[in-house]
Amino acid sequence: MPASPIRKLVPYAEAAKKKGIKVYHLNIGQPDIETPSAILDAVRKTDIKVLEYSHSAGNETYRRKLVNYYKRVGISVSYDQIIVTTGGSEAILFGFFCCFDPGDEVIIPEPFYANYNGFAVAAGVNVVPITSYIETGFSLPPIEEFEKLITSKTKAIVICNPNNPTGYLYSRDEMEALKRISLKYNLYLFSDEAYREFSYDGEYISAMHLQGLEQNVVLMDTISKRYSACGARLGAFVTKNKMVYDAAMKFAQARLSPPGLAQIMGEAAVDLPEHYFDEPKAEYMARRDLLVGRLNAMSGVFCPKPGGAFYAIARLPIDDSDKFCQWLLESFSYSDQTVMLAPATGFYGTSGLGKNEVRLAYVLNLESINAAMDCLERALQTYPHRVEKTHASSSLLS
Repeated sequence: MPASPIRKLVPYAEAAKKKGIKVYHLNIGQPDIETPSAILDAVRKTDIKVLEYSHSAGNETYRRKLVNYYKRVGISVSYDQIIVTTGGSEAILFGFFCCFDPGDEVIIPEPFYANYNGFAVAAGVNVVPITSYIETGFSLPPIEEFEKLITSKTKAIVICNPNNPTGYLYSRDEMEALKRISLKYNLYLFSDEAYREFSYDGEYISAMHLQGLEQNVVLMDTISKRYSACGARLGAFVTKNKMVYDAAMKFAQARLSPPGLAQIMGEAAVDLPEHYFDEPKAEYMARRDLLVGRLNAMSGVFCPKPGGAFYAIARLPIDDSDKFCQWLLESFSYSDQTVMLAPATGFYGTSGLGKNEVRLAYVLNLESINAAMDCLERALQTYPHRVEKTHASSSLLS
């Protein structure tokens, strides 16, 4: 089981804090946006005598409300095509367990969400990475490159849209290309859409918007980032493929039921007004613009502007991102402050990639982001293993 690039440096952060150093956590997608009071109040005000198991697929009342939520984002499903899960993580696991056999292969554009590796290990599945590049803003590699990787063991393509860790937002043309290759080779298209509300510079296209691909799509979802409710551990597994759904239900029954109190929160979340997302979306865009602007103003640093989610990958003038991120916590401070980043090596499946890249989560307020960038700028000026790099084309910054 691979170590998490997001969490593996936590002991160094804890040690830094014990020394009195303030650590700005840009390593993990834990927003400081307040969880909506209405969904917390729904739990506080619940008069429960016995906290019972729910249906293994989740409470029918919640699944019916999710139908209305998905309708608002242009996705037409029925309540019996939804399985409520313990976070988006369980939705991914259910999909891997019921669609693949040990030894099967899945193609994933890299850099990708690091835990896909862990889920693949648990399912005995081999991840076949296809590289996207920072110079193109991490756009989808040409479909011809996908075809070169397809073998008799290839069963699926996995995407995250908008993307974690790059923030890339797939275009309609890219999604249609994925549809064509999925149909041509009879592949599943797994679509992780945890950040759909935070699409900034283009149209959000769900895999479930692709007509004619209904039997191939497995949608993985979560309320964690949407409502800043990461600790609720509530997600959803959605598919119109009856055989896939029935197989996933066996795993759902094996784990009995999803969290009961979280489902109460989930129902209340669906009832939030549609304009709820206007404020957090605007805030994330302001944070993105500040972060990317500060990064690209630093000597030797390049960061393409993300089109969605709340992550960015930056290329730094360093030789080893794992060592640099550890050095930030273990040996560096500026005005008794430092910044915690996630080394990008853990987001690549190809060995050796990401050595001079880091992922930053712009989940802190503007003042904290500015302070964190002050720390990073000073750190890069004093880092003993700094390596000068050539800036990428400025045209990519727009």
